[in-house]
Amino acid sequence: MSGASGTPYAAAVLRALLAAGESVDLVVSRASRLTLLDETGIAFRDAHWRDDLREWLARGADGKPYAFPPGSAGGPGSDDGPGSDGGPVSGGGPGSDGGPVSGGRPGSDGGPRSAGGPAPGLGDVRYWAAGDLAAGPSSGSYPAKGMLIVPASTACVAGVALGLSKDLLQRAASVTLKEGRRLVVAVRETPLNGQTLKHLVTLDDAGAIVLPASPAFYAGATHIQDLVDFVAGRVLDAAGVPHRLYRRWEGELGGGARDTGV
Repeated sequence: MSGASGTPYAAAVLRALLAAGESVDLVVSRASRLTLLDETGIAFRDAHWRDDLREWLARGADGKPYAFPPGSAGGPGSDDGPGSDGGPVSGGGPGSDGGPVSGGRPGSDGGPRSAGGPAPGLGDVRYWAAGDLAAGPSSGSYPAKGMLIVPASTACVAGVALGLSKDLLQRAASVTLKEGRRLVVAVRETPLNGQTLKHLVTLDDAGAIVLPASPAFYAGATHIQDLVDFVAGRVLDAAGVPHRLYRRWEGELGGGARDTGV
């Protein structure tokens, strides 16, 4: 997670990865802490990262603090899940049924598709400080399926494209590319200048998947969370992780309008 605006995108991706049974190595850049504080009021602290992450993942894209309330076993109040020893950043894990963060179709209850469902537990998350260049993900021998940068700032894009490795986020991205693993870069900025476009082309040439955080409207969005979930779902599509965060195109016009009752 880099310092670009778009912390709800990162939260939606994290919830869906955990719901799909994936283990996650989490890196939160220093700049992203400021963005998280500004957009949510949550101060992300190294010494209390579980409490802060739990509070953040329970928050909806509209800022409501309990849009994704604690579940029972494996919920955000529990750390009993597997994978606490660190696992892949992303990828479709075995045993996943591709279930959504919570049930519901858009417009089924007048609310967002995923609001009201339980947030998953944090037992599958391993947190690494951004300044820890000796962390597991800094080495190509550390087991990982791939990496998702959500959201990706233009500064992060430039650092990865140039191979700067100034912090763990950039170093892990460089490792992901050199090992031939899947790197998804959800750039969140507008407009894009020529230099950033060149950096994005460099990443594409290096094998990364450049995925602008650009919501679509054909899925029948009725709530800000639906738009966030669409982008999160496309990130997971690119990573090969099953989910049901948004209504997929089925080749029939007007499907989104029918779902929302228009």
